[in-house]
Amino acid sequence: MRNFLNTLKNIWTIEDLRTRILNTLGLILVYRIGSFIILPGVDADLLEANTSDAEGLAGIINMFAGGAFSRASILALGIMPYISASIMMQVLGFAVPQIQKLQRDGESGRRKINQWTRFLTVALTLIQAPTYLSTQVPEIAILDNSFLGFILPSTVILVTGTLFVMWLGERITDKGIGNGISLLIMIGIIANLPSAFIKEFASKLDGAGGLVTFLIELVILLLIVVVTILLVQGTRRIPVQYAKKIVGNKQYGGVRQYIPLKVNAAGVMPIIFAQMVVLLPVQFLGFAGGDSMSGITGALANIDGFWYNALFAVMIILFTYFYTAISVNPNQMADDMKKNGGFIPGVKPGKKTAEFLDTILSRITLPGSIFLAFVAILPAFASILSVDRSFANFFGGTSLLIMVGVVLDTLQQIESHLLMRHYDGLMKTGKIKGRHSLNPA
Repeated sequence: MRNFLNTLKNIWTIEDLRTRILNTLGLILVYRIGSFIILPGVDADLLEANTSDAEGLAGIINMFAGGAFSRASILALGIMPYISASIMMQVLGFAVPQIQKLQRDGESGRRKINQWTRFLTVALTLIQAPTYLSTQVPEIAILDNSFLGFILPSTVILVTGTLFVMWLGERITDKGIGNGISLLIMIGIIANLPSAFIKEFASKLDGAGGLVTFLIELVILLLIVVVTILLVQGTRRIPVQYAKKIVGNKQYGGVRQYIPLKVNAAGVMPIIFAQMVVLLPVQFLGFAGGDSMSGITGALANIDGFWYNALFAVMIILFTYFYTAISVNPNQMADDMKKNGGFIPGVKPGKKTAEFLDTILSRITLPGSIFLAFVAILPAFASILSVDRSFANFFGGTSLLIMVGVVLDTLQQIESHLLMRHYDGLMKTGKIKGRHSLNPA
C-alpha cells in the first residue's frame, strides 16, 4: 500500500504527467456531460417512458456511446461513424493505388488519409443520423416531427456531435495520456458497468440462482480477465545477436537481444473490424432489431444467434491476419536488423531473416486469432447461461478486450513517464506491455 501511495505521489510530482492526466480527465468529463444532453425537440420524460433496452446492433452502439444512443443525446452516434470510416479507408488501401501511395508517404500521407477519413465520417453520419432519428427516437417523444422542425437540425447536431467526439479524442492523444479514441470508447463501456452489475445482482437475488451463483459469475469473470491479459501481453521472443564493433578503445555490440513478437499483434482491432463488417447490412438498413428483419439480415442482427457468432469468429481470424500483415513488416525488420549489424542465430541476414520472421509470425498468429475469436463470442455463451445481456457483455468480446487493452496501454505510458524521470515504475517485476491503439487511422 505504501509503494502504491508513493507511486501516486511520484505521478503528481511530475508536472508534465500531472497536466496530461488532468487534461485527460477534464476532456472525458466534457464527453460524459455531452452524452446526457438530449436533442432539442425531444421530450425527455416521454422518451424514457417509451424506450426499451437497446438490443442487437443498437445495443452495441449504445454500449460504445456510454448510453447516449438510447438517451437521444447530441452525442448519440458517438465515435462509431469515425471507426467505420477508418475501417473503410484501411480496406480501400488494399484496392486503391492512390491510397496505397499515401500510406507509403509517411507523415504527409497519413495526414491526407486522416483528412479523407474525416470527410467519410461526415458522409456516414449524414446517412446514419436520419435513420437513427426515424427508428430509435419514439415519434411520441418528438414535439415537432417535421423535416425543418426536427429532422434537419437534429441531423446537423448529430453530425457535429460525432465530429466533436472525434476532436476530443485527438486532443486527448495530443495533450493527455493514452490514445484518445480508445479512451473514449472505454469510458463509454465502463459507464454501463455499474448498472449492468446492479441489474445482474438484483436478478440473482430474486431467485435466478441466488447470491452463490452471482459470486461464481464474478470468479469466472475474474479468470476471463486474467486470461485476456495473458492474451494481450503474450509474446514470442526471437533472439538477435549483434556483431562486435571496436571504435577507439571501446567495444560496441556483441550482445544478444530479443525481438518480442506478439501473439496478438493486431490488438482489439480485428474484433471491431469484424463487428462492423458483419453488422454493416443491418447498419445501412436501419438500427432495428432482429424482430423486424428476415433472412440473412435478421440472422446477423441476432448477436446471440449461431450464424452471427460463427461468421463473427471467422471474420475475426481473417482480420487478425489482415491487420497483423499491415502493422508488422518482416522485410522492414530484417532490413533494420541488417543495417545495425544484427542477425538471428542460424538464419542468414536479409531475405532469409524476413522469411523466418514471417513464418514465426504466421505460426503464433493462428492460435492467437483463434483464442481472440473465442474470447469475442464468450458473451453469447454467458447470455445463453442466463446471464443478463448487459452484464454478459463484460464476460469477453469487444468490451473486455477494449478495457484490458486500453488500461494496459495507458498504464504503460504513465510508467514510461515515471521511468524516464528515474522514478520506480508501476510494476516491481518487468514492464507493463501495451498494445496497438484502437484508432485504426
